[in-house]
Amino acid sequence: MMVEVDWSHTIHLAVQPVSASLARNFVRRHLLAHGLPAVSDDVVLVVSELATNALVHARTPFTVSIRRFEQTVLLIVEDGSRDRPALIAHEMTDTSGRGLAIVTLLSAAWGADEHHDGRKSVWAEFDLR
Repeated sequence: MMVEVDWSHTIHLAVQPVSASLARNFVRRHLLAHGLPAVSDDVVLVVSELATNALVHARTPFTVSIRRFEQTVLLIVEDGSRDRPALIAHEMTDTSGRGLAIVTLLSAAWGADEHHDGRKSVWAEFDLR
């Protein structure tokens, strides 16, 4: 069964600190424009974490895409690194390393896909029901 995309938006971002903020603004703007304020805060926080991971770990330009399916919003962050994200245990006093725990908490599902060209996509789904 093929699922149709209701809408899709993509932005390409450079490796610069402002890109995480641009990713947040891009996602919030499109979710609100499409009447989805209920999931906006969660998706914006997750894109912030995934964009920061792309900036800090991949250190390559990256792409943020957001797509709406019937009952789901799909967020995808694609970067130029093959290194897959890893959910790590952290201590209460750690000042970093909680990003994927936040993604796990806020999204219905998430994962990473490797591409044949050496890039990877990290995605997160958000249930609209």
